[in-house]
Amino acid sequence: MSLISTLFTGVSGLSGQSKAMEIIGDNIANVNTVGFKGSAPVFGDIFSTVLHNGAVTSQLGGGSQLSGVLQVWDQGAIEHSPNALDLAIDGNGFFITSTHGNTDQFYTRNGQFRINELGLVQSMTGEILKGFDYNNDVLSTTMEDIDLAGVQSTPNASTYFNSGTQLNAASTATTTFITPVTLYNSVGSIVTLNVTFTKVASANKWSYSAVPSEGTITAGATGTVTFDTKGQLSHVDGADAADHTFTLNFDNATTPANEMSLLWDLVDASGNTHGKLTGFAANSNNNSLVQDGYATGTLLGLSVTPVGDIMGLFNNGQTELLNRIAMADFLSPSGLNRSGNNKYTESQESGQPTIGVPDTGGLGKILGESLELSNVDIAQAFVTMIKTQQAYQASARLITTTDDLLSESVNLVR
Repeated sequence: MSLISTLFTGVSGLSGQSKAMEIIGDNIANVNTVGFKGSAPVFGDIFSTVLHNGAVTSQLGGGSQLSGVLQVWDQGAIEHSPNALDLAIDGNGFFITSTHGNTDQFYTRNGQFRINELGLVQSMTGEILKGFDYNNDVLSTTMEDIDLAGVQSTPNASTYFNSGTQLNAASTATTTFITPVTLYNSVGSIVTLNVTFTKVASANKWSYSAVPSEGTITAGATGTVTFDTKGQLSHVDGADAADHTFTLNFDNATTPANEMSLLWDLVDASGNTHGKLTGFAANSNNNSLVQDGYATGTLLGLSVTPVGDIMGLFNNGQTELLNRIAMADFLSPSGLNRSGNNKYTESQESGQPTIGVPDTGGLGKILGESLELSNVDIAQAFVTMIKTQQAYQASARLITTTDDLLSESVNLVR
């Protein structure tokens, strides 16, 4: 009877080791799968019987069985990628994705994302990445699909300018010099403000007259600037040097826009000239222009910060916050259900997801232009495979040896 039991003990070893070989094969097959987490078999013994009245020294085992498969959540190596939407998680957590238009929710460490034909940020298997939208730099509290369709930079009306302008103190009376100032109104139209300086006789003094290419100036269109004996600005409009304000109206312009109050920056915070507008005995010239307006811009590229912010780079030179990537974590990630294509779903064993944003509450950071590689150690996998092969062969040998012993028992009657 005990020899027959030994056959089943050997069979249990064959069964368990063959399943372990499947797990090892799955690990090796996914050594190049981005974000893949390897698995390890968990074995348990099979208790068979107690030989003598419950004596602890007479307990007989019946082999082994595969108790379960444990996911290994060690961090994978990080590899650089040229794609801005290739993302790696450095630390705990998962990306959250869902099928477009559905409420299903998947969790993955695979950060290979692209923009699809609808402008949605999509995984390689078609699920849409979830995140929180920015509206005027204010982060929404509602998690939704990350949508980059039609994203553009809103124009910004100019509010001030300063120009590096040199006016020749040696010029004769009535000599003119024009400083063109490029501005932007509230709808992003380019407005050129031509400031014409005219030399006043017998003084280092110039009158100015400003005319815009669009709209009209309703205040501050004319005045004078005076320079001291060192060629530095000393007076504006007959008073001590100070900033000057133009008011531009665009009600009757080709493209109507909001009224613009434009500060001509002439002095520093202490009220002293900052030396941008000068009156030296040298040729008149324009050498610099600074203003804070810009036109609308179309999206040129993206970048992702460690806290998961997706930044848009636009052709008007501006960068804007577009979205923040959502992440989830679980009390027991090993309890997640594998759904294929490197995706997981929530289960009773995993617990419910804790949803947040990167680099908060124990969640890891996001690395843009990077991918987390599989955490399978190929060398370790081969060593484990060899060990499993030896265990399988030993179980098979147990069966053949037991068969020989049974044959000897049968031959006792001959």
